Amino acid sequence: MRHRTTVTGLAGALALSALTIPAAAQADDFSGNIRITKVVVNGGKDIVLGTTDVKTFTIAVTATDDSGIEVGNTFPVMWHTPLPNGDYYGLVIPDDIAGKCVRQSSTTTTCTHTLKINPRIHQDNTTAGTWTVRTHALANDGDYITKDSAAKAKVLRNSKLTVNASPEPVKKNKTITVTGALTRANWETYKYAGYTKQPVKLQFKKKGTSTYTTLKTATTESKGNLRTTTKATADGYFRYSFAGTSTTPAVASAADYVDVK
Repeated sequence: MRHRTTVTGLAGALALSALTIPAAAQADDFSGNIRITKVVVNGGKDIVLGTTDVKTFTIAVTATDDSGIEVGNTFPVMWHTPLPNGDYYGLVIPDDIAGKCVRQSSTTTTCTHTLKINPRIHQDNTTAGTWTVRTHALANDGDYITKDSAAKAKVLRNSKLTVNASPEPVKKNKTITVTGALTRANWETYKYAGYTKQPVKLQFKKKGTSTYTTLKTATTESKGNLRTTTKATADGYFRYSFAGTSTTPAVASAADYVDVK
């Protein structure tokens, strides 16, 4: 089921008055020499959501104008999918309308806004991936700018990965079977489910060393399970490592130590 999030209340009124989001992207709207020079979402890191916990993150907007920036007018919103009727799938707005603003100089100010994204309200599985930030700034002399695509951010479905190598202990050069499972958050059932047909690396770190070496690549089956074999050559640690996709973050399993006799 899709979760349709609309803007409501005082924050919504301000957002809609300053930042009406079109169903199709438009060119930036501006007057004067004001510029938005930098927008940073979540400190530059991907936003990763599980099935229950609300994620709090920030959007920091830096703007500059020769007259200085009017504090409290850098209001950003972040959205995923515009619809033809002007509604949206996935839309988050700041908790703090004004933000916390720091003047970098007489001309430049950075305002940081706190936002929350809830996997049970703002998300369904189709909204995993790239989101867009639209933001506004107003100068002391009346110059203004609304930047339609001020930044991009990734909102991803959290992933989990397990490993088990057996038998333990094992005789040298005998076959070890390594099983595991790759799962990711489902924002519609609120459970973790297998991530199918994904390449996952089997890696080994010899006891006393610090670096993992990739032995082979296995592919998850219909329920996200993994199963492959390798030779026991020395005491050490096995793990699975997943590189991630456009909707799901990279993850490595915990290590499973095998004693080779």
